Amino acid sequence: MSNARILLMVIFSGLVATVFLTAQPNSVRQIVPGVWFREGDIEKQGHCNNVIIEMKDYLIVVDANFPDGARLAAADAKKYSNKPIKYVFDTHHHGDHAYGNAVWTQMGATTLAYAGVLQEMKRYEPKRWAETNRKDVKDLSRATAEPPKQTFDKTPFVLDDGTRRVEFHFFGWAHTRGDGFVYLPKEQVLCTGDAVTNGPYNFMADGNVANWPNVIANAKKLSVQHVLPGHGRPGGPEVLDGEQTFLREIYAGVAKLRKSGKTVDDLTKMGMDGKLEIALGFSPKSKTWIGKSLGQQAVVIMEEQQAGKPHGEISGGK
Repeated sequence: MSNARILLMVIFSGLVATVFLTAQPNSVRQIVPGVWFREGDIEKQGHCNNVIIEMKDYLIVVDANFPDGARLAAADAKKYSNKPIKYVFDTHHHGDHAYGNAVWTQMGATTLAYAGVLQEMKRYEPKRWAETNRKDVKDLSRATAEPPKQTFDKTPFVLDDGTRRVEFHFFGWAHTRGDGFVYLPKEQVLCTGDAVTNGPYNFMADGNVANWPNVIANAKKLSVQHVLPGHGRPGGPEVLDGEQTFLREIYAGVAKLRKSGKTVDDLTKMGMDGKLEIALGFSPKSKTWIGKSLGQQAVVIMEEQQAGKPHGEISGGK
C-alpha cells in the first residue's frame, strides 16, 4: 500500500472519529435495539436531549423538553416506531426538561415524574414560567407550567411489559430536589437528566452541590454500559466518573480558596480574568466539564459553603 493511500486512510479515520465525537444537534442514534438518543440543540434552541424507549405496545420518552423541542422529539419518534407515546418522564422541573409537558399531554401521553419534581414546580412556578422569554412557551397561552400528571415517591418505580423493564430511580438531591434517573437493567442503559451531563452544562443554583457526588455514587452502583445525559454526547461509565470528579474538585477548590480568604467578589473577578480554573486545581479528568459558567458555579458553591446548607434553599422559590 502506498504512503499516500495510508495517509488518506489516516486522515479519513480521523475525520470519522471527529464527527462521532463532536456534538450533532437534532440528530438521533440508536444506542441499543429499541432505544434511541436524540441530541438537543442547547446552543441555538436551548433544548435538552431526549431518549426514546420502545416497549411492546408503546413508547416512553425521557424529558418533555421545551414545547418546540417536544414537537421535534415527537416527530423523530415517529420515524423509528409507529407505536404511540404513552409516557413522558420529566427528569426534573427545569424548563428545558419540563415546559413541554402540555404538548405531550395534548398528544395523549401521560407525563410522569418523581414527586420532588412536582414539589419543585410548586416552589418556583409560576414566576419562572412568566420570566421565560421564549415564543414557544408564550404560544401555549398558559399561566404556568403544566405539572406532571403522574408522580411516584417510592423508588424505583417500574414499568415492565414482559419485553422490557424500565426503572425510574431517585438517588437524592443533586442538580434539583427531584432528580430522576431512568435505568434499563437488561440493556445497562442509564438516562441521567442533568444530574450527570457530558460537558460544561452544570447549573447549580437549585442544587445541593455538597451531596451531588453522593447521588452519582449511588447511580454508579448500577451496572451501566451506556450513559445518556441531559446535555452533551452519550458515553459510558467514564461520563459518571468525570462528572463526579469535577464536582468534587470544584467543591474542594472553592473551600481552599475560601479558607485562604477569597470572597465571592474575588471568585467573580478571577472567573472574568480567566484565572479561576488554575486556582481551583482541577485534574485533567475534569476538563470536559469546565466552561464559561465556571465563575458562576464557584460563586454558588461558596455561597452554599458559607450558608452551611444547599444552595437550593438559598435561592428560595417564589
